Amino acid sequence: MSIKFAVPCLLLLSTGVAGAAESLPDAIAAPSESLVLSVHAEGAQVYECRAGGDGKLAWAFREPIATLLSERKTVGRHYAGPSWELTDGSAVTAKAASNAPGATAADIPWLKLEVTAHRGSGVLTPVTTVQRINTHGGKLDGVCDKAGEFKSAPYSAEYVFLKKG
Repeated sequence: MSIKFAVPCLLLLSTGVAGAAESLPDAIAAPSESLVLSVHAEGAQVYECRAGGDGKLAWAFREPIATLLSERKTVGRHYAGPSWELTDGSAVTAKAASNAPGATAADIPWLKLEVTAHRGSGVLTPVTTVQRINTHGGKLDGVCDKAGEFKSAPYSAEYVFLKKG
């Protein structure tokens, strides 16, 4: 993804995100930050069967695996860290700061994440905050049979990358 390509996309995407930002829950809003990029993600939330504090086996979140899309074209990937990496070589890693419930019980929560590390140079270089919104699916609850087994739950979401100011 080149900067030339990114700028027109950002202009097109900013209109949709502005509307979405107005209806974000307070817990994940970032009113003093401005849009850098918004992308759609399609992938899976991966879970591992583990013993909980009570000794019972249950599905525990392990990592996300998703393709980042803009105008139906792959522009990057999302993976454990959590990290987001674009095809221009820029990447960020972040930590969850706050969350809000998804629209249904089957949807993973919406998140506000604080960027903790940057890699490479490109569109994500100035990013300080990542929001995960409009989630669909991805939740896997309940008991499981064998420790160490993995199971994935398909999900989609919008990731909004913001910078201070």
